[in-house]
Amino acid sequence: MPYQKNDMFSALLERFEAHYSNRRPFVLYRKPQEKEVNGILQYDSRVHYVKDFSETGFVFAPFDSASRSILTLADERLRANYLDNKSHGKAIGGPPFIDESQKEFHIDLVKRAIAEIKKDDIQKVVISRRVSKNLNDNLFSVFTRLLSRYGNAYCYLWYHPKVGIWMGATPEILLSTENNLLTTMSLAGTQPYVEKLSPIWGKKEINEQKLVTNYILRELEGRVSGLKISSGLESFRAGELWHLRTKLTGRLEGTLGEVIKSLHPTPAVCGLPKRGSKNFILANENYPREYYTGFLGELNFKNVKGRTSNRRNPENAVYRSIKKTTELYVNLRCMQLVDDRAWIYVGGGITRESDPMKEWEETVAKSATMLSVLG
Repeated sequence: MPYQKNDMFSALLERFEAHYSNRRPFVLYRKPQEKEVNGILQYDSRVHYVKDFSETGFVFAPFDSASRSILTLADERLRANYLDNKSHGKAIGGPPFIDESQKEFHIDLVKRAIAEIKKDDIQKVVISRRVSKNLNDNLFSVFTRLLSRYGNAYCYLWYHPKVGIWMGATPEILLSTENNLLTTMSLAGTQPYVEKLSPIWGKKEINEQKLVTNYILRELEGRVSGLKISSGLESFRAGELWHLRTKLTGRLEGTLGEVIKSLHPTPAVCGLPKRGSKNFILANENYPREYYTGFLGELNFKNVKGRTSNRRNPENAVYRSIKKTTELYVNLRCMQLVDDRAWIYVGGGITRESDPMKEWEETVAKSATMLSVLG
């Protein structure tokens, strides 16, 4: 297979392509701002489900929390550095793909959402759509381009023969834990990246981000102690888009499963209040989201770390600490691969101040992330 000239990484992809040919589950992923690509192979082809989030493996969860989450067993773990030779690094130019039939439906859906919000039944609802494009390339080559272009995102390729193929580059972490220490974030607001220009956020984006932050604080009350919020709003770049971000940290008091259930789906992918916005989505979007706006990542992995890196005290190097870690990301900027088609999922948060045409344009901008890697 003609991958980039990187023997370790090429060998990794070839191993996973053979596993794929044998119809066995796997996942490849790289964390934001890291070079190392991690791989997990499951030897059997069964669908394993999460029961209470005390399990160990790679979790792949749907948007609808009433449906079961899939657990990929880490029967074998592999890794290799991805050394970008920049041959795939520049995004493909040209005008964005626009489906005019979808445009009319989406704008009308945004108007209906705004009307529902003005009744005071809901404060915010996230409306989404999907775009279908031809897939004319090897899925591992597409994944390589994804790695090259989105170093600041969580990039993954997930496969199960009885479920399907998903790929994405998401900027949003649902939560991470190290033993009983928890970190999460609120992420809302979107603007296109313009070189050498910093984003200027309007009332709509700032209010939307505040809604998400307040929701997380309420949901974590009694489940997480010592909650701390990062000072100020942070502009966070993911690929060709800017977002607003606030980090929150604390100590787990309840179980991990309880915290996940309280947070998912977050207002950033569903709305507020959760029940009303979710009911609106299920009743009005004209397609099933499946795993789009679900979450994925490492669940209860054990990592061994040295207690000190001080070279002057080599005797301390024999001491090791074992830490149980979980790192889950919201499944945004993603696509589902079905036969020779790629289904690209995009959406945006609707509030009272939303402009239907601008909301449509935001989904067009977001679709560029996945469209650019399809070739």
